[in-house]
Amino acid sequence: MAYQVLARKWRPSNFSQLVGQEHVSQSLIHALRHDRLHHAYLFTGTRGVGKTTVARILAKAINCENLQDFNPCGECPVCLAFEQGRFMDMIEVDAASRTKVEDTRDLLDNVQYAPNQGRYKVYLIDEVHMLSGHSFNALLKTLEEPPPHVKFLLATTDPHKIPVTVLSRCLQFNLKRLLPDQIAAQMQFILEQEQIGFEIPALKILARAADGSLRDGLSLLDQAIVYGGGSVVHAAVTGMLGTVAQQPVDDLLQALVAGDAKGLLVKIGDIAELSPDFADILQQMLRVLHRVALVQQIPDFVDAEFDQALIGLLARTLTAEDVQLYYQIGLLGQRDLPLAPDPRTGFEMTMLRMLAFRPKTVDQRQAEAPLGSAASAGRPSTPAKDTGPASDPVAAVVTPAAAPVAAESPAAVEPKPQMRSVSPDSLRPEQWPEIIAALNIGGRARELANNCVLDGIDDHTCRLLLDPSFHQVGTRAEDTLRAALQQYFGRPIKLVIAARAGDLMTPALQMQKAKEDRQQAAVESIQTDPTVQALKDTFGARVLPGSIEPIN
Repeated sequence: MAYQVLARKWRPSNFSQLVGQEHVSQSLIHALRHDRLHHAYLFTGTRGVGKTTVARILAKAINCENLQDFNPCGECPVCLAFEQGRFMDMIEVDAASRTKVEDTRDLLDNVQYAPNQGRYKVYLIDEVHMLSGHSFNALLKTLEEPPPHVKFLLATTDPHKIPVTVLSRCLQFNLKRLLPDQIAAQMQFILEQEQIGFEIPALKILARAADGSLRDGLSLLDQAIVYGGGSVVHAAVTGMLGTVAQQPVDDLLQALVAGDAKGLLVKIGDIAELSPDFADILQQMLRVLHRVALVQQIPDFVDAEFDQALIGLLARTLTAEDVQLYYQIGLLGQRDLPLAPDPRTGFEMTMLRMLAFRPKTVDQRQAEAPLGSAASAGRPSTPAKDTGPASDPVAAVVTPAAAPVAAESPAAVEPKPQMRSVSPDSLRPEQWPEIIAALNIGGRARELANNCVLDGIDDHTCRLLLDPSFHQVGTRAEDTLRAALQQYFGRPIKLVIAARAGDLMTPALQMQKAKEDRQQAAVESIQTDPTVQALKDTFGARVLPGSIEPIN
């Protein structure tokens, strides 16, 4: 017989053989056990995770004459007919090649007829999202009210392309991407059954390269067997995939931790001679950094795939901030790698970026920041040439502490309330904000006072001029303000409020102006900051509008 590829030879034939889709198989087994089968199922997920396989197993199970623990027995005439591809009541269609409405109508012409061999006539439509709009309309009525002997099994990688009218009539199962450990374990099982030699590290590399798809992983395994001359060994797999061994990646990380830019570039040059995939090297570094972050948070965490001595050393040497920064820069470097002049240049710039933006220690920041500066409060700074507090990129962009802040109006400060007897004759109009702060009032009464200016005051009367743009808030606010004034002065005071057109510099306007001045000063400080300018020129960074706030 002709050679059959592993992905087809080892395709699961019952629910118990499925890998990594227990949530789907368990639900379908329960439906079979309690005889609660839906008339239409939709299986979704990325390529190679088992959508069509699950549909075929379900089609076999609902027609099997002798279910074993609600799994197809594989021995009855129905199961044998399924395995040999001659079960007449299984109509499998590839929607990608039959998208026209005429094809759908032809498919449904015989739906009303009873099945020939089994209990149910099963329509399996693969890549159903490829059907045209008219095809979906032709399918919709039958899908909603099919004959009792018909089941629809739909599979797709793009459920968002299916009309909601169809989705609402289906029971949907989303198949998950498989984890590398699950793919590696299945590869090991298959190779043991096939009696083919292998190395565990080689299987782990292939499992990661499969990117969540077991079918892709088995295709790579087929290729690795041929490339390795009948066995799967680590050296052959790395050569086939163009990956770099773990040791050079470990050396890169150690040079990065030591801050050795020269050693880092020399190591990159050595790796470049192997014609590697630099994106894959970044992925390996990210995986190591991920394990380091886990060990920092969970000291007893163990992963046999990595060198525990190196992971422990990195966890002790790097701060948690370093690890998170390197990880984020590595992710962004992967995204920008195709845009670089060449992969090596993009990789080198990513590594140098990690060195350039590595935060200093708290002791270094406190030693370098000016006495009393807000920049010494623990914000990270770059190890570049110190140009003062404004050179700190994080402090410059997020909290402009060094911005020249406009002097606050007295109304913006609330001293401890003072209830005392004061002579009205000694007060001046410009002292009105101080009086408001001492009155200990809030709500509408304070809002009313802040929108007035003091016109004059004597032993019996307090005259206020009201900003005409302010809407009156009622007599209750006036009564509250009058009572507070009488308590403040320690005598009965009549309150007279008159609207006055013109430019009145009320406490409310003074506070608003002070706020705007502080905001403008902060924005100007950020825009003129040399570090921010360097980030803009070097990385195309920009300051998001509305993201700058002054420190109050």
